Amino acid sequence: MVKIVVDPKCTGCETCANTCPVGVYELKDGKCVASKESECLVCRACEAQCPEGAIQVIE
Repeated sequence: MVKIVVDPKCTGCETCANTCPVGVYELKDGKCVASKESECLVCRACEAQCPEGAIQVIE
């Protein structure tokens, strides 16, 4: 099972949402959240593209 941690330093830029091929992320209260964590492919594109380094995908 995959766990996705979005650090509070997230600025809500939506880079992760725009990068994720399966739409795991959505914007809530100005921050990105992993609302469909179970659909994560563990491609780690969100980790690589996040300009703040605010995302961690844990297997």
